Amino acid sequence: MPKFTVEKAITVNVPLEKVYQTVTHFEDWIAWSPWLLMEPEAKVEFKKEPEFYSWEGQRVGSGNMEVLSIDKTESSAVVTYALNFLKPWKSYADVQFILEKLDDGSDEGATQVKWTMDSSLPFFLFWMKKMMVTFIGMDYQRGLNMLKEHLETGNINSAIELKGEASLPETQYIGITTQCTFDDIGKAMGADFEALEGYFADKSDLVNGLTFSIYHKWNMSKQLCDYTAAIPVKSLPDSVLNNLPSNMKLDTRPEYKVFTLRHTGDYAHLGNAWTTLYTMQRNKEIACLGKAHPFEVYVNNPNEVEPSELVTDLMFPVK
Repeated sequence: MPKFTVEKAITVNVPLEKVYQTVTHFEDWIAWSPWLLMEPEAKVEFKKEPEFYSWEGQRVGSGNMEVLSIDKTESSAVVTYALNFLKPWKSYADVQFILEKLDDGSDEGATQVKWTMDSSLPFFLFWMKKMMVTFIGMDYQRGLNMLKEHLETGNINSAIELKGEASLPETQYIGITTQCTFDDIGKAMGADFEALEGYFADKSDLVNGLTFSIYHKWNMSKQLCDYTAAIPVKSLPDSVLNNLPSNMKLDTRPEYKVFTLRHTGDYAHLGNAWTTLYTMQRNKEIACLGKAHPFEVYVNNPNEVEPSELVTDLMFPVK
């Protein structure tokens, strides 16, 4: 059986006791779980003594988790769980939350939160080991980011709405194509859009719609992404076409029928929306169109609204 380990960590600016109470009470997981977010209608049941919960849904599959042991002091805590997956395939994992009190000099205090998993795959899925580590690691990081926000603010700025299918016309655009690591997407994309917006600062009459990004390729093993940051344009005069900066290009996004998922909230949580769409694709809830690349459209301007009010439409071309 191919074994694997996943470990992610984050610093949360609340006392250890508050983190401990949240990770040991499964009812609280609904607010920040990276899996339940993509299927809030999933069936979830809880039991006490010991803490236990089970889930069942189309996207989240089915399984259960139980608190096995707790080792707690004033400055640390280790909570160990037994995790049983039943669907899409049966497997078992040892899971831990490891909490450590940090002395950050504040009255409230801070806590380092480490989330780990030790598990294995069925022998016939040995080829998925590296992918599973990446996927679960991304889920863990999304979950920790939401746990942090939930504990520090009492809220999570991430909501998902399925908008369904619609037709989009052919769109001409000026774009910058970039390859970067998953961790650097936000920074790299911000720089690309800053360059594009600077170029169009005195050419706003040429802009023809909302800015968007096309995602060409995800390399899960190397954690690299190829994307194009784009601004849609009208027909361009030769004086513009012949003097484009070397890092920019004119291209066309074909006419598509698309399935749209709308995310409302901080761009930092867009991974929740993308994970939901890819899960829907794997479950054949949507029939994606061959090698057509998915894209996201920025409905409002991050310079004009609060992060909690940001609206992003993620679109998969479909048959």
